[in-house]
Amino acid sequence: MEDNEQPSHDSAAAALQQKHAAMLERLANRHQSRATAKTDSNSSGSTQSFLSQFSQSKHSIDAQISRIRTQPNPPEKAELEAISLEISALEKLVAEHSYLLPPYEVRNSLTAITQLRQTLDDASAAVAPKKKFSFKNKSSKKSAAPASDQKSEVVSEVEGNKIVPKLGKLGFMDSGGAPGFRNKDKEKLEMEFNRGEVDGRNGEFTLSNLRDCEVRLKGCLRALFVDNVVNCKVYVGAVMGSVLIEGAEGCVFVLASHQIRIHNAKNCSFYLRVRSRPIIEDSNGVRFAPYCLSYRGIEEDLAEANLDEETGNWANVDDFRWLRALQSPNWSVLPEDDRVGMINIS
Repeated sequence: MEDNEQPSHDSAAAALQQKHAAMLERLANRHQSRATAKTDSNSSGSTQSFLSQFSQSKHSIDAQISRIRTQPNPPEKAELEAISLEISALEKLVAEHSYLLPPYEVRNSLTAITQLRQTLDDASAAVAPKKKFSFKNKSSKKSAAPASDQKSEVVSEVEGNKIVPKLGKLGFMDSGGAPGFRNKDKEKLEMEFNRGEVDGRNGEFTLSNLRDCEVRLKGCLRALFVDNVVNCKVYVGAVMGSVLIEGAEGCVFVLASHQIRIHNAKNCSFYLRVRSRPIIEDSNGVRFAPYCLSYRGIEEDLAEANLDEETGNWANVDDFRWLRALQSPNWSVLPEDDRVGMINIS
């Protein structure tokens, strides 16, 4: 009789344990649902708050620029500088909120800021014409660009052995006004940004439609936009704002920035120093490691951009398409044995 009772007792214990496990799972799912709903609510609220603040600031700047255009007397230099500072503050607002904003809101906001800069430049030139900024080395001798380069989307000059783009009419995703390298194949592309001369859209740069290229950007940038690059090596100094990547495959990126957002990247390696958590979306096979770039003056550039301290955030990646508590399968930490050594681009 005792032998018959033992299996029955074990069966009841197993059923109770199974019921307990099911209860714990339901509680965990309920907690996760509430946490997700709360996060979505906070994110939505933050986005709406940002859009409201951005719209009010942009309207105020537009009104000031319109007043400059219509007033009978030329504006004072201090007045122009004040408006420029307001645009810079608006740009900083975007950088601070880019971590929570949808990618299209970030792009739209940066495009609007670029248009504000251009409108202010046009208004200033109309009342007080001035020489436009270009990235130039004062000690270099200027020569005309080849005819083939003059027909490209970015008007450029050759100074010494450096490609020196001037301010163009195209920006990220073929809009805006940022200079950049576009539609290049199997080329070595270099740009140096002078420290202290990065202001507003003068510090924005775009890499678009590049294949099998090596890109070296030294100095301090305001923002970097990357669109549709394949089998490229991209080495970048200090980015004082955001790096936005839309479409990359088989690339190596070495970047230092305050924020980085990566969309639609495949089989790429990222060596980062970043002040906030990197964000990936619709990406797979992406690997992360610490920043490993060196060139003459890089320490001063990193300090200028407030990126001189390693935060360790390169390994704290958020995958916005992976909502489970488990590690996302779309990204990984690059094993030390597979990492490149220090890269010197002096």
